[in-house]
Amino acid sequence: MTTMKKRSEIAPENTWDLNLMYHTIDQWEADFKKVQELLPNAISFQGRMGESAQVFLDAMRATEELGLIFENVYTYANMKSHEDTANTTYQALSDRATSLAAHVSGALSFIKPEILGLPEATIRQFLQEHEELAGYEMHIDRMLREKEHVLSPEQEQLLALTTEMADAPSTIFSMLTNADMDFGKVTDDAGQDYDVSEGTYRTLMESSDRTLRERAFKQLFGTYGKFRNTIASSYSASVKSDVFYARVKKYESALAMALAPDNVKEEVYNNLIQAVHDNMDTMHRYVALRKKIMGLDDLHYYDLFTPLVDAVQMKMPFDKARDMSIAALAPLGEDYVNTVRASFDERWIDVYPNQGKRSGAYSWGTYTSKPYILLNHNDTLDSLFTLVHELGHSLHSYYTHKHQPYVYGNYTIFVAEVASTLNENLLLEKMLAETTDKKERMYLLNHSLDQFRSTVFRQTMFAEFEKIVHEMVERGESLTADNMSDIYGELNERYYGPELVIDDELKNEWARIPHFYNAFYVYKYATGFAAAMALSQQILTEGTPAVERYLQFLSNGSSLDPIDLLKGAGVDMSSPEPITASLSVFKQRLEELESLLNEV
Repeated sequence: MTTMKKRSEIAPENTWDLNLMYHTIDQWEADFKKVQELLPNAISFQGRMGESAQVFLDAMRATEELGLIFENVYTYANMKSHEDTANTTYQALSDRATSLAAHVSGALSFIKPEILGLPEATIRQFLQEHEELAGYEMHIDRMLREKEHVLSPEQEQLLALTTEMADAPSTIFSMLTNADMDFGKVTDDAGQDYDVSEGTYRTLMESSDRTLRERAFKQLFGTYGKFRNTIASSYSASVKSDVFYARVKKYESALAMALAPDNVKEEVYNNLIQAVHDNMDTMHRYVALRKKIMGLDDLHYYDLFTPLVDAVQMKMPFDKARDMSIAALAPLGEDYVNTVRASFDERWIDVYPNQGKRSGAYSWGTYTSKPYILLNHNDTLDSLFTLVHELGHSLHSYYTHKHQPYVYGNYTIFVAEVASTLNENLLLEKMLAETTDKKERMYLLNHSLDQFRSTVFRQTMFAEFEKIVHEMVERGESLTADNMSDIYGELNERYYGPELVIDDELKNEWARIPHFYNAFYVYKYATGFAAAMALSQQILTEGTPAVERYLQFLSNGSSLDPIDLLKGAGVDMSSPEPITASLSVFKQRLEELESLLNEV
């Protein structure tokens, strides 16, 4: 029987070294206290932002000093809680950090409305009077862009105090699905038992044992189905919260509010959905091909993940995945590759799943910490691609923190997914270029098509689902488990076409998507995928000039708006052309796979 290890059973070298942030909880407690001690000084600037350029600068510096320390307190507590969500010690730290976040946010909520309450001429004069304020100009310009959506200081403070309540649906969903829900076990044809969890689900879906796949699918999705009414209440509250904030902030819609920080127009979102709709026939064609090659009378969702080329064994133990990642990223230059090596040598990465560990994968850290990576590595090809994906995020953070001041030492998700997906493209291109085995090439093409399916088609379907349910609430309609399942089922029919059987369990999948609690987030995976495809081709064909543009893009952080950052790197995402171009690559690779399969 395959049993997941406890956290204590994982070798230290396969865990991230968070001691680089805090050696002890006492050190964390000291910084927690320091945040509380620094807060009165930051608050002391309330009502004084217009006194002089020096006072304005001092206020910015005070909030930055506070923010640097607070981010470490918050991030460390949450990352430690993710190691084992059942560990009550770190749950408590995470809860305290979340409460502190609400307190700090509320206390400092006066800054933006007070700045925006000043005459713009005064702000411009301050920027000219004090040369050190010049570094904040883009930051201040972004505030001024939001002016019509910022309320009075009193109203903003009141809204800030609602942060913890607004986060409740996401917190409830996370605790329910990661700590409380038991997905049980399933048995394969040989009688072997397997634990079912979000961490093991993908590996089970890639199994050649169809009985195991079906049982795992029904076990996982069926468990979510048992809690669908509770989760529907949680998600409905999240959507209502989005709509509430949009209305209070005087945005036309929750979507408009979500796009505003990136200065992205709604046409970009809608163009994505339309471009995918216009190319839906290629996805239907892929689904039909999979059904034909697998020799199935009925194709189900649990048949979409297993490789079409069964004879190819591509096991990816972590050591091999590490070496392949380093080799694949070589086109990005020596400095980039040496930093990737450091991520392994300095234990930035938490590698394997364990009991209670947060599912999925992410890159996270602070301006002063390492850009850590959480994985749930399962020795599969998908695990390899996840590794290079998260390395893209972490290297983006590394270059941004190295070259930008704190105020621009971050980046939006819109561009973040470019860095991660570009790494995946480089890996795929290297593997396709080097393979001499026809079946291995077919395997890689299939993997590429599945990446398109999961990143462009699937994430766009998610994006359309989010748009539909938010518009329902904006029209005053209610969200229930039944109507969300109906909507989700209809979307699956539209995106996958007539050859896929829509099981009742699949209609409940909306209930397992954590990204839905960060509204209108997932579309950026699809747009990022398209931008990354364009940039990776430039790097491979142009060489050094394209690499230099790209590394400058990574180093620019948030010093420019996302669309402008990408234009500087060499791709214009204000146009639907990159989306359409990426979907043409999907069609080309589908045609090649069809041709190779006919030759076998």
